[in-house]
Amino acid sequence: MTIVRVALPVPLPQVFDYAAADATEADVGRCVKVPFGRGDRNGLIVALGNTADVEPARIKTVHHIQREVPALPADWLALVDFVARYYHAPLGEVVALALPPGLRRADGVSDADEDPLLEIGEAGRRALADARRPSKALLLLQALAAEPGPWRRSVIRAMAGGEAVGDVLRRGWLTAIQDEGRVAALASGAQPELTAEQARAIEAIVGGGAGFRPWLLHGVTGSGKTEVYLRLAAHALAQGQQVLMLVPEIALTPQLEQRVAQRFAAANVVSLHSALADGARSRGFVQALTGRADIVLGTRLAVFAPLPRLGLILVDEEHDASYKQQEGVRYSARDVAVWRARQRGVPIVLGSATPSLETWYHARSERYALQTLSQRAVAATLPAVHCIDTRRLKLDEGLSPGLQAAIGQRLERGEQSLVFLNRRGYAPVLSCPSCGWVSRCPHCSANLVVHLADRRLRCHHCGCDGSIPHACPSCGNQDIQPFGRGTQRIEARLAERFPQARVLRVDRDAARTRAQWEKLLDTIAAGEADILVGTQMMAKGHDFPRLTLVGVIGADASLHAADFRAPERLFQQLMQVGGRAGRGTLPGTVLIQTEYPGHPLYQHLGRHDFDAFARMALQERRSAGFPPFTHQAMLRADAPALDDAVEFLRHARRLAEALAPEGLRLYDPVPMRMTRLARRERAQLLIEADQRGLLQAFLLSWIEMLYRQRTARELRWQIDVNPLEV
Repeated sequence: MTIVRVALPVPLPQVFDYAAADATEADVGRCVKVPFGRGDRNGLIVALGNTADVEPARIKTVHHIQREVPALPADWLALVDFVARYYHAPLGEVVALALPPGLRRADGVSDADEDPLLEIGEAGRRALADARRPSKALLLLQALAAEPGPWRRSVIRAMAGGEAVGDVLRRGWLTAIQDEGRVAALASGAQPELTAEQARAIEAIVGGGAGFRPWLLHGVTGSGKTEVYLRLAAHALAQGQQVLMLVPEIALTPQLEQRVAQRFAAANVVSLHSALADGARSRGFVQALTGRADIVLGTRLAVFAPLPRLGLILVDEEHDASYKQQEGVRYSARDVAVWRARQRGVPIVLGSATPSLETWYHARSERYALQTLSQRAVAATLPAVHCIDTRRLKLDEGLSPGLQAAIGQRLERGEQSLVFLNRRGYAPVLSCPSCGWVSRCPHCSANLVVHLADRRLRCHHCGCDGSIPHACPSCGNQDIQPFGRGTQRIEARLAERFPQARVLRVDRDAARTRAQWEKLLDTIAAGEADILVGTQMMAKGHDFPRLTLVGVIGADASLHAADFRAPERLFQQLMQVGGRAGRGTLPGTVLIQTEYPGHPLYQHLGRHDFDAFARMALQERRSAGFPPFTHQAMLRADAPALDDAVEFLRHARRLAEALAPEGLRLYDPVPMRMTRLARRERAQLLIEADQRGLLQAFLLSWIEMLYRQRTARELRWQIDVNPLEV
């Protein structure tokens, strides 16, 4: 009897044995459907065995092995095994995270190409030669004949008149190319002339060879890092290799996807992110697995795409916190990508204008090779950064006279302005001045935010939603007032102050879907908005040539935050959002409203001196004993009652004290800064060590012991290795 060992998505650190009479070694890496408890579960075969760990009578039989698609290769199984071991997560949960739902369900998944590679066929050439009456189909065919081919169907559809592609195909004028390998690497479309710095960086990275080497591409905003990525991708494709490109957010994928598709019209570009429909995500995953995908572009989950011909990994905006999963398996896609590059022996390029201090430290200590782009590719200069001292100014709904005057000047010149405030809604809280009532969330340690556009109070943490009361629920006073400012309030005031201007708000409330987001981007690019009011969604990756002014409101709050990473995030955010100004031929200006104009962070920002800021911040962290000079893990627990969560952590600490080697530091359990979230009370316990190996060895023994503890049914706990929130 053949035993298959199956990883199942359950919170237990083990695999499960099942009988499968027809299973062979070729089935290792295949999805299966198995009986589990009172129902069925879907899992992955990770190994075969001759004997089971339980009595033969208790062994259940596999229902179905999915053999319609190739098995996942050994290097992919090693990848998920590494993530499970390093982040101390059950292997089955890592597998469930990494696989698309359709594949995980062991359904029949097709890798049929919905975006075939097309060229003009014999019938098309005859149609071009014949004198025909013009039609939309013929006009499109003529336009294609004037361009170098072949082309993906999606690329043709995006062209002017591309809606006629179906008619062209029905007439047989375009034919699909069966042997795609010979043309995938052909770069089409206009290629801008490289700057000297771009050329040097590409030459160095390509000259570094095909083996593992991590590179940091540190380029100021607008320096053309994406062009470097595209040239490096072209080189890899020319070698017959696949390219993995990671971006931090779904919102950034449409723009980059379009550039990649235009540059490599013949390449099979697969997009992988959580917003895709199950079928599309499964199809893209299988195309990557079979080697048919040339470029895989996606968010953090794309790091798990199986790539048999992998030759290059690119990580854009490597500093972005979105690469770290904050629930479930708490992995960092950037760090996993570096491990994967080492595993596969390929180069990896981490790009950013504001690298994370950990990455910068690795570059300065020569663990990573460094390439710098210090000049903008198109604009002559970086934007001028000025602080507006608001200590003695009367603000108009948060807007200083200087910022309003600057916006007025841009309107007169027909240029665009961006007012940046990283707070959604109309106001952070609704309050009664009579009795002191405030709109607190009933489920969280947070306030309900006023959304005046649809007259709702919403919690941005748990999603609690209710209507705005007409009177104070506590005392009946009808004069309840919104306090503080969000993007909706700033939008409303700017529309009053500049009635002739077209004011556009860009935040999660205005762009809930990809279609809404793309429509907003098209509106801005077409010059149909004069003043933009945006959150961090506008801070990175966007290029609007007529945007020449960025005004920043409410930045000071991060200067005094309890989180030691807050200044780093603030500097990154301000440099990124400031980088939206003056990216074309027009000069840009950044105005930061602050009560601390002399603060070193703002001084370094004004000089665009990331190196000086990083030196200052790293010295502070070295003195305080923070990462990257120490290594951390956080044990978190949540329960309906705070005492239960804290008591579990105290018990865990007592167990840890018996195991802790010299050099390991255990801190006391404390409530989290946001103690209550979605009706659950939360606490945390920090563990720290100077050596990564010491911490990992301790966690292995400790977590194994924690799994054996009996806990209350309502209590949940999880471990977070290298936590971002401390």
